[in-house]
Amino acid sequence: MAILDIVTFPEPSLKKVSVPVETIDDELKTLIEDMGETMFHDAGVGLAAPQVGINRRVIVYDPHAGEEQKDAEDKTFTALINPEILSKSKETFTSEKEGCLSVVDYRADVRRHASVTVRAMTIDGETIEFDAHELMSVIMQHEIDHLDGILFIDRISALKRAMYTKKRLKQLKNKK
Repeated sequence: MAILDIVTFPEPSLKKVSVPVETIDDELKTLIEDMGETMFHDAGVGLAAPQVGINRRVIVYDPHAGEEQKDAEDKTFTALINPEILSKSKETFTSEKEGCLSVVDYRADVRRHASVTVRAMTIDGETIEFDAHELMSVIMQHEIDHLDGILFIDRISALKRAMYTKKRLKQLKNKK
């Protein structure tokens, strides 16, 4: 397994819609393992393939990854291939202090659906469907947004997004 580089805002590839996976092969399985390792290494609860520079519809997640009681050796995660949201609840809530491994040094309150129904394929090629609530709902919406070229900062006010963009561009300029 390998730790992959995380692609960060304002990288243009993060705005591209990802292509569906046609075949589950050893290359895809290796990508999924590497994505899981990268997610844990960078202390995330989810990671989408575009975040590691791969334009394919694959996500990995572990809603318990950030919990203190989670054993550091327990690096089990779930992978979803070609996930799609089938339905969204009318009820919404504010996901407080949502963050992203690709959006460096920024957290914001984001309006999300309280629950979603998701369909996807497992790494074994089995089609599954499930309802996601609360944190799982946020993870599904956030990661599937990545597959559609949407960042969580696209779901905040234009002013807050502009302020973050200005700050981020200044950070990048100062690194040179």
